[in-house]
Amino acid sequence: MGKAKAKAKQVKGKLKESAGSATGDKKMEAEGRAEKLSGKVQESAEKTKKSMRGR
Repeated sequence: MGKAKAKAKQVKGKLKESAGSATGDKKMEAEGRAEKLSGKVQESAEKTKKSMRGR
């Protein structure tokens, strides 16, 4: 997965988290947090991969 897709996943997660918070849907809010975190982890992995290729 590329860095752009990971960033998109973070944005989607943030939107889902906000929607869940606004509607009082704790499950959706938690899913959004998890998706946002997953995107951050994937973005970090991409950065690490890129820095390792430069060596």
